[in-house]
Amino acid sequence: MKYVMVNAAACVLLACNTTQPEQTNLAQQLAAGKWIDLGYDLSDQTLYWPNNPTGFKLDTTAAGITPAGFYYSTYAFSAPEHGGTHLDAPSHFAENGVGVDKLTLEQLTGEAVVIDVSAKAQQNRDYLVTTNDIGEWENTNGKIEAGMMVFFKTGYGKFYPDAEKYFGTAERGAAAIPKLHFPGIDSAAAQWLADHKIKAVGIDTPSIDVGQSKNFKTHQVLMGAGIPGFENVANIDALPARGAYIVALPMKIKNGSGGPLRLIAWVAKG
Repeated sequence: MKYVMVNAAACVLLACNTTQPEQTNLAQQLAAGKWIDLGYDLSDQTLYWPNNPTGFKLDTTAAGITPAGFYYSTYAFSAPEHGGTHLDAPSHFAENGVGVDKLTLEQLTGEAVVIDVSAKAQQNRDYLVTTNDIGEWENTNGKIEAGMMVFFKTGYGKFYPDAEKYFGTAERGAAAIPKLHFPGIDSAAAQWLADHKIKAVGIDTPSIDVGQSKNFKTHQVLMGAGIPGFENVANIDALPARGAYIVALPMKIKNGSGGPLRLIAWVAKG
């Protein structure tokens, strides 16, 4: 039943050509599930890579009662592309990769599986997700099919936005980079994901590469294969091992290498 509902979610979200009775049925099926917010809000608490010179900033342009007697507010914001819950577009690490504005809606929506490596990652801040982790998950939960999204749960989301616990250091600047310690995905596992034509990859840490990475090989492999990454995923504990339907809508920055991401999931109730 869950998979029927996931297909229903996909059909509604992607505007399938259905008759009115069918649309009503799909709406009823969607109502049998719930939406989960997988993103952190943007604020002065948003975490960015330590060497970013700036973070998220919100300036008040106007806020208050106007001379005409009604309330009005408007703000101006600025922020780096990569921070908080965000998307890495292929162009982030692939010279000829597409920018965030060129990713199709089909590539940003789809069924997801969640591979839980938190027991291992909690014991080792530098844990690398391996192909063995993926194989063990498949032995229990079934094959990961082409076109699916794969999320990795390390358990580090519980530390956000405490930089010391989340990054491994609260220091800022270039000198902090060698002190980063958090789990990531091994490049061999990334190659497995690319070879199996995975649609997108998500993780509840600051990066799909381990904090101690020097060459960001996992980024190179996935972005080189045209696979976007979702980093700093929130509330991943609320997702089932399989059966969630993901909608990942980044800010559509023309020629951007990534951007803030409104990431949500639909899951069946019960």
